[in-house]
Amino acid sequence: MDMKKRISLELRSRTPLEVTELVVDNCRSSDGEVEGLTDDFKELEFLSMVNVGLSSLAKLPTLSKLRKLELSDNSISGGLEALSEKCPNLTYLNLSGNKIQDLSTVKALHSLKNLKSLDLFNCDITSLEEYRESVFDLLPQISYLDGFDQEDSEAPDSEEGGEAEDHEEEEEGAAAGPTGGFDDDDDDDDEEDGGVEEVGLSYLMKEEIQDEEDDDDYVEEEEEEEEVDDDDEEGVQGEKRKRDPEDEGGDDDDDEDD
Repeated sequence: MDMKKRISLELRSRTPLEVTELVVDNCRSSDGEVEGLTDDFKELEFLSMVNVGLSSLAKLPTLSKLRKLELSDNSISGGLEALSEKCPNLTYLNLSGNKIQDLSTVKALHSLKNLKSLDLFNCDITSLEEYRESVFDLLPQISYLDGFDQEDSEAPDSEEGGEAEDHEEEEEGAAAGPTGGFDDDDDDDDEEDGGVEEVGLSYLMKEEIQDEEDDDDYVEEEEEEEEVDDDDEEGVQGEKRKRDPEDEGGDDDDDEDD
């Protein structure tokens, strides 16, 4: 898809004046120039033209509010003066993967006083001796080169990106309700359920124990009754055994008297 058509599609029924961000990555410039982008994009703050076949920035319109510009993986080798003239408020510029070879080409960015981050990764210029020191000397306004400062500390996330992420998190949090609200309710329910289960189990266990005790009492009572019955039988038998000799003795006496 050519660049003009892609920009037309990205408008999505908006006017150029309403657009603050524009991404046309991986479309195609027919002659290596910027196409379809005009001075009407006065409110544009972020522009990404990655891998579109650009070799020149001569036709880039004036974008006075542009802060971030992505131009990686193109064929740009010079002409960076156009950026100083047409995008004076740039703070971030990505030229990685282009054909920039000389420090003199980079020097043209000296007029971008607000530039804080420059990316030249994978350009031929990075193979020069003392490349990083030289670029920092040429562009004292920048804080980060290829994602790192002069002490090799990695660049933090941009403030703008951080604010966007915080805003998204706030919206998600609002949609989900108070943080942890559902979890607390669930925990309370679990605790209540657990309490009911414990009471139920304790009650059942007590019933079983009571039943066992009642059974034991019943068995003991039966055993006592059996013992009493046995004693009665033994007593009766004992009485019979005691009476028999008397009876027998009486009979003998009667016989003797006779």
